[in-house]
Amino acid sequence: MGIQSLPENAAGLGLRRALLGPLRSAAPGSFDFLECAPENWLGVGGRLGDALTELSSKTPLICHGLSLSLGGTEALDETFLVRLRRFLDQHRAPIYSEHLSYCSDDGQLYDLMPIPFTDEAVKNVSSRIRQTQDILGRRIAVENVSYYAAPYQAMAEIDFLNAVLVEADCDLLLDVNNIYVNSINHGYDASDFLARVPGERISYIHIAGHYDEAPDLKIDTHGATVKSAVWKLLDEAYQLYGIRPTLLERDFNFPPLEELLGELAQIRAAQARCTATAAQHAHG
Repeated sequence: MGIQSLPENAAGLGLRRALLGPLRSAAPGSFDFLECAPENWLGVGGRLGDALTELSSKTPLICHGLSLSLGGTEALDETFLVRLRRFLDQHRAPIYSEHLSYCSDDGQLYDLMPIPFTDEAVKNVSSRIRQTQDILGRRIAVENVSYYAAPYQAMAEIDFLNAVLVEADCDLLLDVNNIYVNSINHGYDASDFLARVPGERISYIHIAGHYDEAPDLKIDTHGATVKSAVWKLLDEAYQLYGIRPTLLERDFNFPPLEELLGELAQIRAAQARCTATAAQHAHG
C-alpha cells in the first residue's frame, strides 16, 4: 500500500497515549486521519507499538515533529532523521511537519523558542529545512508558531514566514489558533496576516483551544475547547484558500472522545459551509 494523500475535506485528531483506547474502539469514520509526534513513538514496541501499527493500518497517520530545532544553530541530528524516515515510510505517513522555531542550545530546551525575524535567520532555517527534506526524501511542512517574547525583529512575522517558505521551498502547516493568539499578544490583525499566507503551500491546518490569561494575553495551551474567534478565523481560511485537511489539537484535559468528535463535527460543518458557498458562487 503506497502513501495516500489526505482528501481536502479530511478532519483529524491528535493521537495521544491517553486517547489510545477510545480511538481504537471508535466507530469507523469517526475521524479521517490521526497525527502523532514521532519522537513519542520511535522505537516503541510491545502493546503500544502494536496499537500504533493497528491504527495506522486503518487510518492515515501524519507526523508532527517536536525536536528538530529548525531555527537552531547546532548541527541537525542526521541519525534521528534517518530513523524518522524509516518511521514515516513504515506508517506510510502522507505528511511530516515541524515547528518554525528552535528547541535546542547545547541540549534540549523542552520548549519552542521564537526565531529572530531577520534575513540571517531566514537563510539559516531555510538551509536546515532543505537539508531535512533531502534526508527524508520528501517535502515537509513548517508551522507558524505562537510566541510570547519577541526577539530581534527586522521584519514582520508574516514576512519572515513567507521568506522562509520561498527560500526553503517547503509547505505550510497553517495553525489558525496560533495566528489568533499572536494577533492578540503582539497587536496585529489576524485577518490581515491570514490574507497574506501563500495558500498554495498549505498542506493542512491546525485548530486548537487556548487559555485567556488576560484580555491582551492568550496562552496557546491545547487544553480547552476551540473558541468562537478561532472558528471564525478557520471559516476565513477556507473562504480564502478552499477547504484543507484540518486537525483538532488537544494535548491535555482530555474530555470523553464524544466531545472531541463534537468539535470534529464543527470542522466538518465549516468545510461543508465553504463547499456550499463555493457551489452557489459557481452557479451564481
